[in-house]
Amino acid sequence: MPEDTTQFPIRGVSPIDGIFDKDEEEMRLLQQMAQDAEDYLESFSWCEEIREAYFGGGYGAIVAVFLFRIIPAKPDIDEWLWVVVGDLPPAYLVTDMSKSPSEALASYIREMSRWIQHIKRGHRSMDLIPVDLNKTWENAAALEERLTIMREVIVPEFAAREAVLS
Repeated sequence: MPEDTTQFPIRGVSPIDGIFDKDEEEMRLLQQMAQDAEDYLESFSWCEEIREAYFGGGYGAIVAVFLFRIIPAKPDIDEWLWVVVGDLPPAYLVTDMSKSPSEALASYIREMSRWIQHIKRGHRSMDLIPVDLNKTWENAAALEERLTIMREVIVPEFAAREAVLS
């Protein structure tokens, strides 16, 4: 858990170095995804350093949610960020409205769905989550299929796991 839970009440995470699964291949995939999430976050000039890292849940090579505490290089950057990686575009999210991995994943789906709708309608907006995909209808449709599965299956599974841990 983060050091000061009175100021930062996040639930459903554990230290990133504690990623463990009975299945060795699944564990290896999740550890690689953790490295991918760290690399993604450190690729931004506004991330000076990662101070703490937590695992929120995941399915190897499909999707994983991580929570990071960073040293921001600029004062207007949040110290705590969620990172979602997997077989989909990586993204970081602020923690303001997402206090658990299932909420972070639901926020990711919501933001990516907004991106999809803008692409499908041919709109351009600066107020969208940055997505490292070509802005084509085909990419939007493929991402939409993955998001549907995550919304219907993975978010409820994350939420059920969090309920057991509470």
